[in-house]
Amino acid sequence: MKFIDEAYIEVHAGKGGNGVASFRREKFIPRGGPDGGDGGRGGSIYALADRNINTLIDYRYARIHRARNGENGRGSDCYGAGAPDIELRVPVGTVISDAETGEALADLARDGARALVARGGRGGLGNLHFKSSTNRAPRQHTLGEEGEERRLHLELKVLADVGLLGLPNAGKSTFIRAVSAARPKVADYPFTTLAPNLGVVRADENKSFVIADIPGLIEGAAEGAGLGHQFLRHLQRTRLLLHIVDLAPLDPEADAVHDAKAIIGELEKYDLALYQKTRWLVLNKVDLIPEEERPQRIAAFVKAMRWKEPVFAIAAIRAEGCAPLVHAIQAWLEAHPAEPLDADPPQDQETST
Repeated sequence: MKFIDEAYIEVHAGKGGNGVASFRREKFIPRGGPDGGDGGRGGSIYALADRNINTLIDYRYARIHRARNGENGRGSDCYGAGAPDIELRVPVGTVISDAETGEALADLARDGARALVARGGRGGLGNLHFKSSTNRAPRQHTLGEEGEERRLHLELKVLADVGLLGLPNAGKSTFIRAVSAARPKVADYPFTTLAPNLGVVRADENKSFVIADIPGLIEGAAEGAGLGHQFLRHLQRTRLLLHIVDLAPLDPEADAVHDAKAIIGELEKYDLALYQKTRWLVLNKVDLIPEEERPQRIAAFVKAMRWKEPVFAIAAIRAEGCAPLVHAIQAWLEAHPAEPLDADPPQDQETST
């Protein structure tokens, strides 16, 4: 299935049914009085987070969603039936905003979270509501309200504890294959990763975390170059970033320090909050460097980067050095727990005005 993480849709809630002006007319019951019923409520539209869905592809093709109108009221105190509501199932982690104003409407970060995105119109009042001691035969009634209409922007941000970033062919996909059961494509050419990949890393028998791999970044990504800029949003929910660097590039003219600094610069341009996240340096492909030269190469790289955060040297293709890194990540995540969600969130997030 193609991975789609962004879509624009239109939602049209149902109109409320009209109230009716009617009078009771039965044999032997003179002056029966008003008996016009109310109109039914128009159908509302909700968004529901479903963990069994992992892409917004359905909304690339079904772009207009309409709820039914409420029924009109009738005589004999008959109220019109309300229209059924519509639920739009979306992946967990979907952020919904108004496409016209940019207003954030809902962040469905929990399975089962439900948000009202278009409210159905209220039904009109029948004339039985207008009777009084001085108005025995009211002919007033009201029309049903129009339902809300909106153009929505759906944006999926995957939920992961750890995010991987780096140049194409730095070894991010190889690393996630080495530490989890995920099997992203790996090849000897750039941009083999075309969509985010998630892997569950089991650090211990009862301890695990989720890691996210996105397509590689290149210089100019914040301005739209390459593929990775399209998926940087998926790193915004992570708590820890691993900057994976190819310490032994095939191109002899490649400057690993310059390239690593360029990626950091792209993060800062794209999102300052993302740039300020805790970031560890992971030097990959050290197995391609003679063993006696490794300490010197690693020390020179760290000094040139002026790096103060933890540094790990690994050979992902052989899983060398990956176990200590995984245990260090697990320990850091336990020491820096995610912000707790409400234990019993309300059934609906009221997002309409």
